Amino acid sequence: MANDDLDFTRRMYFPTMVFQIDVKNPETLNETLIENIYTERMRDQKGISRSNITALGGWHSHNDLHKSEDYAPLVEKVNRATAKMSANMGYADSHEMKIGTMWSIINPPGCVNKAHVHPGCMWSGVYYIQAPENCGNIEFIEPRTVHLMNQAKFQPNKKRPKECWTKVRFTPVAGRMLIFPSWLYHSVDINESKAEGNDANRIIISFNLNQVKKPNKKT
Repeated sequence: MANDDLDFTRRMYFPTMVFQIDVKNPETLNETLIENIYTERMRDQKGISRSNITALGGWHSHNDLHKSEDYAPLVEKVNRATAKMSANMGYADSHEMKIGTMWSIINPPGCVNKAHVHPGCMWSGVYYIQAPENCGNIEFIEPRTVHLMNQAKFQPNKKRPKECWTKVRFTPVAGRMLIFPSWLYHSVDINESKAEGNDANRIIISFNLNQVKKPNKKT
């Protein structure tokens, strides 16, 4: 075999990051959130229409849940998670990530969320409150369209490297939070849960985040 006279280095730039945060022992928190969300739906049965399809039975709350004390325990966890994110990425200490909008979605069986992005913010997140089996994975789509238009051929029957994927799916888990760039296209698969009654509903809270300047401390 001839000597290899090539120095080969692989460098990676411009990553698309998705942060996963798992809340320990989330049962009490989630039970309270479910009660609050159903109460909210009773107050506002029509809700609003965004990526959800109301004709299929999906429900989307108004966008300011973070201003209610009912959701303060979850907001506190989001704040701690985003503080970890900011430290991990080396964001300026003079700024912090803050929730700008927060809402809930209830997807009964048969419901989906169309592919969409979240304009006007830096990061977006989802917290899974109730996630029965087969209730709909979230799917993130390759943001660089050139990779979708002219895809490379890979070795058959061999798993390709993660950085070469064009789609990524996460199975929802109650107590799990995902935070991702707001420009990243994402959708939710159809809820195919076979559970009975309200136990079949996929219940989440989503939120948008922006980096804002910390208030000056009084001396």
